[in-house]
Amino acid sequence: MTGKVVHFEIPYDDGDRAKAFYADVFGWQITSMPEFDYTGVATGPTGEDGMPAEPGFIGGGMFPRDTTLNRPVITIEVDDMTAALATVTAHGGAQVGDVITVGDMGLAGYFSDSEGNMMGLWQTLS
Repeated sequence: MTGKVVHFEIPYDDGDRAKAFYADVFGWQITSMPEFDYTGVATGPTGEDGMPAEPGFIGGGMFPRDTTLNRPVITIEVDDMTAALATVTAHGGAQVGDVITVGDMGLAGYFSDSEGNMMGLWQTLS
């Protein structure tokens, strides 16, 4: 488990309003991904692969708010999704929902920590 924060997510009620807000206020680059009902967010310069090109920047995303994912989420990188979720549970947290395969890029999962905060996990597929 690497433990590095690699991503963030922001839910919205009005997608156009939220996208305009973050683009106008912070200069974030917003990329719609309608096939995933998701919006990619770049907080700084990116390389050709779409990943941050300079230290200090992480990418994120935005999605329609729902009853479970209804607040911002910080996503932490792990080497093994199954082992990470087992460790979360063993330390008073709980898995939230199913692990999702994101194309050929990786696995995404969510958990509630010991304080009830919703957090995300990411495992890159090799």
